[in-house]
Amino acid sequence: MTAGPTQVRENVRLERSKEFTNPDIDPKFFDFYKETCELLSKAMHTDTKAFILGGEGILGLEAACASLTEEGDRVLVIDNGIFGKGFADFVSIYGGEPVLFSSDYRNPVNIDELRDFLSKDSDFKYATVVHCDTPSGVMNDVEGISKLFDEFGILTVCDSVAGMFGEPLDVSNSKIDILCGGSQKALSAPPGLTMVWVSDRAFEAMQNRKTPIRAFYANLLFIKDYYENQWFPYTMPASDIMGLRIAIDNYLEDADFQNRHKQLARATRNAVEKAGLKLYLESGYSNNVTVIEIPEGITEDEILSRLRDEFGILISGCFDVLKGKVIRIGHMGENANKEDIAQTLAGLQKILESHGIKLACEMKGEFLLSC
Repeated sequence: MTAGPTQVRENVRLERSKEFTNPDIDPKFFDFYKETCELLSKAMHTDTKAFILGGEGILGLEAACASLTEEGDRVLVIDNGIFGKGFADFVSIYGGEPVLFSSDYRNPVNIDELRDFLSKDSDFKYATVVHCDTPSGVMNDVEGISKLFDEFGILTVCDSVAGMFGEPLDVSNSKIDILCGGSQKALSAPPGLTMVWVSDRAFEAMQNRKTPIRAFYANLLFIKDYYENQWFPYTMPASDIMGLRIAIDNYLEDADFQNRHKQLARATRNAVEKAGLKLYLESGYSNNVTVIEIPEGITEDEILSRLRDEFGILISGCFDVLKGKVIRIGHMGENANKEDIAQTLAGLQKILESHGIKLACEMKGEFLLSC
């Protein structure tokens, strides 16, 4: 029940165990890869072309920055979360100048404040923003933010690794130029694949660079014309992509997917708050993860280790500025399961109460009543 990777359904595991061809030279694999990418675009309700990269979701974030950034480029980094701020590292690595727009980690970005900022300084090649910043769970209005950037002639790079599929995201109604996702979150495929959706404008910006892209594995131009050229820049992880294809099918066949995520997330938050625990966020709650402040009298390590050892349940702690301050329950993809969430809350309650932390209600029962 962590904030990702999530559990993997049996049909995905079985598909990954099947015999596969040589993805470097078999034309049928190029067809299979192309069809899978088209399904990803269908799943995100967009005509923007999708691509699958052989690497965990962070690869997409770095590839976007590597492919767009030239020496001295000013890049606006939306910093209202740990991963949001982390984009600055990628920008710097590839010679850019990150400029941070920092705001409260407990709330979504205020678009009016961002507009005021841009009215004074909008000289940016592109901007980065996170859809769901997993450490805090905060959700940003990336559709609205990307449209605002477009008004000022700024390209948008969006990290939706922990947001997409569990959260509504109308890519066709946005101005997102590079959208990044990962296989291991709400889609519930094993970790190891990045999905990116790249607009024509983004590819044009890459092709019009004055200097070559300073990367190979993270160079998005190398994969742009894979089908026409019948060539990948590296050997594609065929078994992983076969599993991903089934995970996409699972998602497309589940008409209640996002509604279930929304209902279970709301019920989880309701149970936590009625018990007297404090949610980390003030607003901008996620359908995919609930973040709870650790009460006095117990530590992150005590909660995580006892849940693991006594109940066989894994949840997430945190890192960076939130290390030791919060715990995170993931309820996305295959983890968006009523029984599993109920057992997680029951185990958490027993551990807290054994440390003398009295709760105002039975969280498991309150959760089930709210579902």
